[in-house]
Amino acid sequence: MDIRYEKNRLTAYLVGEIDHHNAAAVREPIDQAIAKLRPPRVRLDFAAVTFMDSSAVGLVMGRYRLLAAHDAALEVVNLSPQGLRMMQMAHLQTLATLKQKEEIRT
Repeated sequence: MDIRYEKNRLTAYLVGEIDHHNAAAVREPIDQAIAKLRPPRVRLDFAAVTFMDSSAVGLVMGRYRLLAAHDAALEVVNLSPQGLRMMQMAHLQTLATLKQKEEIRT
């Protein structure tokens, strides 16, 4: 995972699988960066995520709760169609901005 802070936005570029086995390892560096930087916006980028289960929903919900404490916004971007559907079924669009993976135009 790569975490970058640019233009008042913290972006976490998630990679690989997000499941109950590795959710804590994904969550901890994001939470540390949020605590240190207190960004007004956080973006979770799922472009390189190859698999996710309900732990990904928990990851988003937990970051929302953390950010709500200091009135920051959350975006979840580059979701696969299945990932977007999973997030919508959990009603996460009421907590965060959800965006499906955009097609690369050449």
